[in-house]
Amino acid sequence: MFFLKIRSIGCAILLSICGQSAWAFHKDVYEPRVPNEILAQEQQVKSPHPVTPERIEAGRRVYFGVGFCVTCHSKDGTGVNLPGHPPRDFTDAKWQKLRTDGELMWVLKNGSPGTGMPIRVGTDITEEDGWNVIQFIRTFGGK
Repeated sequence: MFFLKIRSIGCAILLSICGQSAWAFHKDVYEPRVPNEILAQEQQVKSPHPVTPERIEAGRRVYFGVGFCVTCHSKDGTGVNLPGHPPRDFTDAKWQKLRTDGELMWVLKNGSPGTGMPIRVGTDITEEDGWNVIQFIRTFGGK
């Protein structure tokens, strides 16, 4: 009886996770992750830091280190093949052109609803680290 109950709970959890994932899946990889009501505002947000080799290098260290970005987005930025919603491919030139730095910072601060992207700024990294990571992500730039 005990094992049947545990198995039932496990199945319920699995169905819940799979159901949420399917319901929240973004079919269009170019769809903004920022809610529509604040998208225009977030698109106007600019980095307070100039693009420099030092900041790009600092972003690279965060990407491969405490930011855990490499875990899902891979060492070359193409993304790891994961079940559910695939991680963003930072080498996609169209995606790079469409997404603003402000939108990327919003995702770092809020996660990406409907995907596995968690909140990073304020949990694992600072806002300055986030801006540096964005500068590093831009170096993948549609290769």
